[in-house]
Formats: sequence, C-alpha cells, structure tokens
Amino acid sequence: MELRHLELLRELADRGTITAVAAATYRTPSAVSQQLRNAERAFGAALVEPDGRGLRLTAAGRLLAEGATDVATTLARLQRDLDDLQGRPRGTVTLAGLPSALEFLVPGLLPRLGGTGIEVVLTDADVAEAGFAAYAADNDLVIGHSLAEAPEGSDRLVARTVAREPLDVALPASHRLAGRRGIVAADLAGERWIGVPLGFPFDTVRIAIENRSGHALDVVQRIRDNRVVEVLVASGAGCALLPRFTTRTRPGLALVPLTDIRSVRSIVALGRADRLERAAVRVVLAALAEAGAAAASPSATGSADVGVL
Repeated sequence: MELRHLELLRELADRGTITAVAAATYRTPSAVSQQLRNAERAFGAALVEPDGRGLRLTAAGRLLAEGATDVATTLARLQRDLDDLQGRPRGTVTLAGLPSALEFLVPGLLPRLGGTGIEVVLTDADVAEAGFAAYAADNDLVIGHSLAEAPEGSDRLVARTVAREPLDVALPASHRLAGRRGIVAADLAGERWIGVPLGFPFDTVRIAIENRSGHALDVVQRIRDNRVVEVLVASGAGCALLPRFTTRTRPGLALVPLTDIRSVRSIVALGRADRLERAAVRVVLAALAEAGAAAASPSATGSADVGVL
C-alpha cells in the first residue's frame, strides 16, 4: 500500500476532478489518470466510476481516501512531536481568508506571533462555504464565515470557531427605520435589498426575513464585497446586511440590530486534520482565537452582543 496512491485518492476526494488534481500537483491529466490506474491495480479494486462527464470515487475509493487522511494525520503528529523535542515551533503557515474575516482577526493575530519564528503568508480570497475544501487543500488554514453551526463543505475538515460577529441591517441614514434601537422582519417588507450571491451565507438571513414577514424583499443587487455594499446603502440604493464590527463608519450609513431573527456569523478557521497537527499551525490557530476574543470583547467594540469560542 503506497502512500502516494492514498494521497492521490485524497486529492481527488477534495478537489473533485482529475483536471483539478493535475493543476494542483503540476502534472498532466493523463499522468494523473495513469497513476490512478496504477493505484487500482495495486489495490485490486475499482477506485473510480463514471459520473456524468466526470468521475467519482467508488466505495473502495472513498474508504482509502478517508484512510489517507488518517495516515497523513498520524505522520504530521509524529513530526509535531519531533519538533517539540527540538525546540519551539517554527516555519511558514499559509492562511487564505475572506477579507472581512481577515480584517476582523489579522490586526490582533500578527503581533501575537512576534518573536515566535512563525511566518504567516496571507491570501485574501472570496471563500464561499462550498469552496472550503478546495482552499484547504492548498493552504494550512482557511478563514471563512458561516451562519450554521457546522459550515457547509467542512465535513472533511477540522473546523474551529474563533469568533462570532453580529450582522445588522444596514440602512441609509435618512431611512424611516434608521433611528430605531432594533427592527423586526416585518419592518423590512418590500424594501429594496442589496444582497449577496445565491448560496452565500448572508443570503440565509434574507430568506429568513422573507419567511417571517411573509413578504419578499426587492433584491436589486447581489454583491460580494462589503465595502461596495456600504457605499450603495449610504447612497440610498437599498438596505442590506452587514457585520457589526468591521463595517466602516460612513456618512449616510446606519446599522440597526435585527431583533426577531438570529443573525450572527461565526468566523471559522478550517484545515485538513494533518495540517492542524503541525506545531506552527496550532500556534497560529490559538493566536487566531485570542485575536478573535480580543476583537469581539465589549471593551474593544463597545458591545456585549457577541460570543466567542
């Protein structure tokens, strides 16, 4: 049983296609297909089967892919123990994150790593929940957000919630609701709404507002970037949902809590189990949790409406 064959199946499970595996491992698709055929001969079992125009793992393939994670995690744990014997952890940790989540965490993260010998290489990425596994295949840690307790796409990953941030309704300052201490879903019935693309976490709150009020919102735009959403709301283009602590203070923009629907995002650090066994990655993960706790504390935000894990 060769480790390279197990790793191939794991990559196929995470990335989904032979083409994606080939691109990530700097090989041609034909070379990956040849290695897959070699793996089938070595294991004496069919490991993939047709799935439309592509392939999917068979039950045997899935079994071996999951086993590959266990093997890689054991090896990483052994390396961690060896690093501990030789002194404090060092090295580079790659971290890909949603910009609004990185903005929340990075100012407190980097100072906590000063003098540790650990370098963090950041990549800002528009990480949708369905893309967590793909990003985790190429990075030690992925920082995303979710409105669910178990983020979609995290079933093959280890997830740690490092902070929680309330989501408020963003309104033009001249809006009839802007001066309230809180609003309910029924107050928003029929409002022009600047949403996010379908399938992104914030859209679940838009659906909850419509279900509770019994009226559809008039979705006029679907924008990923919170900064663009801010200026659109401030200009009077519509209402939206924005995170409380990382939304810019802008003329013409007001934030009001939504009181009858749970609207809190969990900022989540995810990674492959073996990556999270690395000593340097564990140090960074602990520092992220500390940074999240500090950023969301009442003394830092002026609010006690946030919980931190």
